[in-house]
Amino acid sequence: MNTPKSEWPSSLDDSELEALDTFLRTHGGEGSLMLDGVHGLLSAIAIGPLEVKPEEWLHEVLHDAFDDEDEGNRVLALLAKLNDSITAELGVDAYEPILGEVDTEEGPLLSAAGWCEGFSRGIDMRAGLWENRLAEDPSLMQLLGPIMALAVDEGVLQADAEFEKLTDEEYDECLGQLPDVLNAVGAYWTDNPPSEDELKALAQPRVEGEDGPPRHRSGHWVH
Repeated sequence: MNTPKSEWPSSLDDSELEALDTFLRTHGGEGSLMLDGVHGLLSAIAIGPLEVKPEEWLHEVLHDAFDDEDEGNRVLALLAKLNDSITAELGVDAYEPILGEVDTEEGPLLSAAGWCEGFSRGIDMRAGLWENRLAEDPSLMQLLGPIMALAVDEGVLQADAEFEKLTDEEYDECLGQLPDVLNAVGAYWTDNPPSEDELKALAQPRVEGEDGPPRHRSGHWVH
């Protein structure tokens, strides 16, 4: 369904994206998620098997105290708007991933490394459910194929076998498939919700995603 832009959900405009990006860069340390990573994190949570409340995922995003109450209100409002926009955008075929930027000899280009890292951490929020189902149902792994390919290519995920790097065309094709992938995985969990036994897997320890070197490719929003 192609929804007119006038009917698209309320998403962060460029100035709001810039404000949130600046805050995250100013207050982030080594290993902290930047704006692209936060978008990946919230995207994984939005389509996941079980609700993850803000008080849980905010710990992955915010690490320092706010300078004052006004700053806290502004940042939390921006994060809430970003979070709410993801499901709404997926519902009207308006979703685009927020990607990071890297400097190259040819100039600044975009990379999905940060988004994939955030997506991996979003899966980690309910690691037991994801890991159990991925091990038992190959169809879920197949649905996640384009994301997995990007994550392996970026070094965010480690593959059991050795894979050739994606070509520019293959990388861009995977990026273009992300909205459909997210919708398909969300529908999968709606149609195949966690069983009572699987819910017990939530007690298992989380497995942290591994950082990897950023690479340059094309994408959506530059920051």
